[in-house]
Amino acid sequence: QVRLVESGGGSVQAGGSLRLSCAASGYRYSSRNCLGWFRQVLGKEREGVAAMDSDGMTAYADSVKGRFTISKDNAKNTLYLQMNNLKPEDSAMYHCAADLSLNAAVTAHGNCTDFGFWGPGTQVTVSS
Repeated sequence: QVRLVESGGGSVQAGGSLRLSCAASGYRYSSRNCLGWFRQVLGKEREGVAAMDSDGMTAYADSVKGRFTISKDNAKNTLYLQMNNLKPEDSAMYHCAADLSLNAAVTAHGNCTDFGFWGPGTQVTVSS
């Protein structure tokens, strides 16, 4: 059973930083995959933030390029999202997500081909 558990959210002032973590389990890590983060504000559609596939390719939403960095520790099966220079518009619930399909790959704007699994999320609130 695929399980994704996020941590690291919180409340910060604009210009601050946070690092989100996602502990992943329940799938064969050597198989093709794409892991990423999307965010969602209540009442709005979810937005891809950053993604990384098993080829090492990365993709970011235009709104976070140069501020956010996605990385992965394969030994710990953990995905990270380093978020710097946070802005109030970054406030959202951040979800870790996985695409485990045969064609899993990053796509434009910080997404994977098909996020089939995601975690419950961690809240990020940025005050001005």
